[in-house]
Amino acid sequence: MRAIPNIIRRSTNGSSAKRDLLRQIPLLADRPRRELDFISSFTEVVDVPAGQMLTREGDSGREFFVLASGAAEVRRDGRHVATVEPGGFFGEIALVTKLPRTATVTAPVSSRVLVMTDRDFRRLVEIDPQIRLRILSSLTRRLEGLTVVPRTA
Repeated sequence: MRAIPNIIRRSTNGSSAKRDLLRQIPLLADRPRRELDFISSFTEVVDVPAGQMLTREGDSGREFFVLASGAAEVRRDGRHVATVEPGGFFGEIALVTKLPRTATVTAPVSSRVLVMTDRDFRRLVEIDPQIRLRILSSLTRRLEGLTVVPRTA
């Protein structure tokens, strides 16, 4: 994965361990076991060292991230705008809109993320309408935060 070089890839001990990890993520927690097994087949578990940049503002998006543990700081134009906590996700704006990344995301502490490629992210939102709605709802709120409406006199 080009966007996150020098990160330690971690394989879990079998599909049940990865499925259990996926079940801890609010976005996926209520999905049936069979669907979680399917999602685990195209999701990579990645241990990220403190200070690792996961996305860079302005780059093209190739991955979708779900934070399993640790934290992620979101910066736009060099300013801190949010902190992602375990269970949160990021990277969807660039994948859905096909625009460059809107923020730089860095792990301030050692963290664990679940990573999906663009293709696998699209597969996920195509097969599961509930997940698609959750992601689009979040995306809408985040895009509203990017839009500045000028005041009229």
